[in-house]
Amino acid sequence: MSEAVVIIPHYNDVVRLMRCLAALLPQVTETTQVVVVDNASTDALDPVRAAYPELTIVTEPAKGAAEARNRGVAVSTAPKLFFLDCDCVPGEGWLAAAHRVAGGADVIGGRVDVFDETPPPRSGAEGFETIFAFDNRRYVEVEGFSVTANLLTTRTVFEAVGGFRAGLSEDVDWCRRATAAGFSLAYDDGLRVSHPSRSDWPALRRKWRRMTQETWHLRKFQPGGRLRWGLRGLAMLPSILVDAPRVLSSETVRDGAERRRALATLARQRGQRCLWMLRQTFGGEI
Repeated sequence: MSEAVVIIPHYNDVVRLMRCLAALLPQVTETTQVVVVDNASTDALDPVRAAYPELTIVTEPAKGAAEARNRGVAVSTAPKLFFLDCDCVPGEGWLAAAHRVAGGADVIGGRVDVFDETPPPRSGAEGFETIFAFDNRRYVEVEGFSVTANLLTTRTVFEAVGGFRAGLSEDVDWCRRATAAGFSLAYDDGLRVSHPSRSDWPALRRKWRRMTQETWHLRKFQPGGRLRWGLRGLAMLPSILVDAPRVLSSETVRDGAERRRALATLARQRGQRCLWMLRQTFGGEI
């Protein structure tokens, strides 16, 4: 019986899944099972099956990474649950680190670095993502959740908390249900994966539209949720000025043209979120 299972949801992203597996599978020993849960992709997984004939691949027809992760838990039996996204690249020694730190807390989030998939110069979206995406230490230590792209827990905790819930920010929702139930949440900087930056504005817009919808569904039924959501939407505009110094002082985006593009994308992203959130506040759809 395996000590741990790595659960990887997938949908129509075979190239990135192959990259993820190429980094992960050389780390795997007999103590760990890897389960890829495909969300009924329209793209064939033949290259994956040909390259890794022993890999466990199951299909979950219900759409959404939350449903895929739940299926991965259901079809496995290992006591340790390690969640990884198919577009992430686990760092060298990620699996050994996961085994080493597992048990240090009931739920553990690791570091998520950002890398570009396109050659320089960076687009505005890439510059924005490089600076603002995946601050998982802050998510864990300040906001009380970890992204599921790099998340460890146990079957005991998962069964006590219940599965991920689709249609909302499932990582936020699940982690906060876990801590509300008395389980501990911690961050480990040695547990590292890398995630590609969004390469252009349409990709970045899709990401934030989805996140805005999911967070709205999580908050709208809370006491005073609609009013607070509207105020938070209005706060998007002054946040441009608040966060502009992060772009100007960034150690990773140093080229002047890249900084200007990142600043323009910051303003565009916050302005778009303001419009979306105000529309939701007054009963509209985005």
